Amino acid sequence: MLKIGNTEIEVPIFQGGMAIGVSMANLAAAVSNEGGVGVIAGTGLSKLELKKQIAEAKAKLKDTKKVLGVNIMFAASNFMKLVDGAIESGVDFIIFGAGFSRDIFEYVKGTKTQAIPIVSSLKLAKIAEKLGAPAVIVEGGNAGGHLGTELDSWDIVPEIAENLSIPVIGAGGVINPEDAEKMLSLGAVGVQMGSRFVASVECEVSQVFKNMYTKIKEGDVIKIMSSAGLPANTIISPYAKKVIDEVTEFPKNCFACLKKCTKKFCVNERLVMAHNGNLEEGIFFAGKDAWKINEILSVKDIMDNFKKIFKK
Repeated sequence: MLKIGNTEIEVPIFQGGMAIGVSMANLAAAVSNEGGVGVIAGTGLSKLELKKQIAEAKAKLKDTKKVLGVNIMFAASNFMKLVDGAIESGVDFIIFGAGFSRDIFEYVKGTKTQAIPIVSSLKLAKIAEKLGAPAVIVEGGNAGGHLGTELDSWDIVPEIAENLSIPVIGAGGVINPEDAEKMLSLGAVGVQMGSRFVASVECEVSQVFKNMYTKIKEGDVIKIMSSAGLPANTIISPYAKKVIDEVTEFPKNCFACLKKCTKKFCVNERLVMAHNGNLEEGIFFAGKDAWKINEILSVKDIMDNFKKIFKK
């Protein structure tokens, strides 16, 4: 049992908030119902769409004690609108990364919702603690999607955990129970997992995407520069090679979804293509260690495999 503020988490596993249609109501509710923190990715949604996803997830929860969160990229142009939607819907946590908000901790005061930042350095972790963060998620450069550091989670979690008095959740490289056990041994009190939940029955991406996770080999996850201006880990693919070779095209339809964008290509559009199973044109985000995944399991089976780690 992990307590963050007044919220009790039965199994301290945060499901990664994977944006643009990966971490939606179905997956989040399934993780919450198994005692973890199910997380809906708000980035790429409108405020109304996010509230609908939260309502759908809540309708699937077994009881009111189940913990639900929302992940929002600070880099999203509608960040504060999505924050308002999450607060109005009464989620337990707003998890945010890809930039840092100093104001959000004060903003959520007096509401049911707590704000947890994703950090990649001791300096930022200390700032978050000073500003009132109830916990931090420490994410290394071995995680999937957009990254805030070159260092792996194993390299940065110990120093941060040792120097903070608030709970530290380790993210990046947690694929199997042994990885979670290693993360706890480094001082984390819980873990965040993204890639392992992509290869789950309840995740709503295409079967093509899920199957890629079970087929890739070590070294098949490479680093690219996202149009969001951040490095990102992705499965090697024809379009990922185009990004590396800088032969991508200016997006035809731009909705200014990011505060800053290189506009060398539309990462949102490419993630949608990936989730729909377009092998040629999609960008398939994944953690560096996703090659350890060899089967698609139900969320219940995944959580059952990990629960024994936290009962020791």
